[in-house]
Amino acid sequence: MEKKSSSQVVYRDLRRKILDFEIEPGARLTEHELAAEYAVSRTPVRAALQRLEVEGQVSILPKQGCFVRTLNIEQISEFYEVRIALESAAVEIACEKMPRESLQELLDVWNPDNYRQGDFTDLEEIKELEEAFHLTLAEGGGNSVLVAYLRDVNDNIRIIRRMGFPDEQSVVETFEEHYMLCELIMAGKKARARKAIIEHIRKSQGIARNITLGQLSQYRRTPGKLSL
Repeated sequence: MEKKSSSQVVYRDLRRKILDFEIEPGARLTEHELAAEYAVSRTPVRAALQRLEVEGQVSILPKQGCFVRTLNIEQISEFYEVRIALESAAVEIACEKMPRESLQELLDVWNPDNYRQGDFTDLEEIKELEEAFHLTLAEGGGNSVLVAYLRDVNDNIRIIRRMGFPDEQSVVETFEEHYMLCELIMAGKKARARKAIIEHIRKSQGIARNITLGQLSQYRRTPGKLSL
């Protein structure tokens, strides 16, 4: 039981660091160094790395070592395609099943006037709220399998989508688009809501295609706050 627990701890922390680019793409990981870092034996470290390899987060090459996955912009775009399919379904289900009080809570948060009046100045807070918004819509439909798949997709594109606020105007547009989407769902306008979520995600996908590894490294070092 202890070894399994240690492996889980190492796995979760390494996965988080890889997805958040705290460990950069292409970095070499060694069992010896990781065992020392996490104060465990090499056995749980090896199990964690094997699990990460199955997920595609690392590559274990015979006689060469273990390496963090490299940045693949084309694969990132494929994740966005899956995200579009999942969130389109989530929005349609939300139109039928999401409680109105839950939608009203989202409307209250994403009212563009809140941003214009200066209620939100921390860009990192806005980024966290943005991801939570999409998951809340999926959860509102009550399909736990869909939510689980969406969480997995989000894990793989989190740092990319968080770079999707290049300027203040993009933040304003996010508030406006989220608010409009909630209004459409509240009104049960399924076709228009589906069209709105697709356009919203396509915009982020376009930004993702132009992000470079250098920009990712810079973002990781200086996420900062929004200047108003």
